[in-house]
Amino acid sequence: MTVVVDYDAGNLRSVETALHHLGEKHVISTDPAELIGATKIIFPGVGDGAHAMGVLRERGLDAAMVAAMEDHIPILGICVGCQIVFDRTEERDAECLGLVSGTARRFPSDSELKVPHIGWNQVRYSDDHWLFAGIRQQTSFYFVHSYYPSPDDEHDAIAWTEYGIQFAAAVERGSLVAVQFHPEKSGEAGLRLLRNFLDRERRTDRPARKDG
Repeated sequence: MTVVVDYDAGNLRSVETALHHLGEKHVISTDPAELIGATKIIFPGVGDGAHAMGVLRERGLDAAMVAAMEDHIPILGICVGCQIVFDRTEERDAECLGLVSGTARRFPSDSELKVPHIGWNQVRYSDDHWLFAGIRQQTSFYFVHSYYPSPDDEHDAIAWTEYGIQFAAAVERGSLVAVQFHPEKSGEAGLRLLRNFLDRERRTDRPARKDG
């Protein structure tokens, strides 16, 4: 069963609507045991990453996410659910899950661009990556964020977007993929990306995280 994690980070309804459209059986859960027993996990969210981490710890969902990663359960992080898979976020300098080495950084304040970054923007992805199968290069997806993923290892990035700077729009590590944009709000391309994730077979041939 696909489990959508509820950690008071919002945006559950639009994810649920997309899953209904795709005919995917799922539950929305706050129960750590359901995460560990899931076949797939979707980790969505909007809002404050530091607050989201506090809720995850309070409910024991932080340890469950780590355990799910170690058990190679496929995980999809979305927006805030992408940022807090890193070691830390610059949003109130909060410690995060540490599933991917790196930091969620705030867009530069000296830029003439508006922050938050809101709207449609093109995504360039690694050629032949399974998550973007059937999606044209430079397809536009919908973004709403003030912080962006900055992985320590550039090889963890699988897609990129330009907004004043180039930033990682999607990352992959072990059984985890995470996207800064909102596939559930990105029309047919977003639904195709979700379908690609849901059809992904569980793999056990890659470590959850590199040493060091």
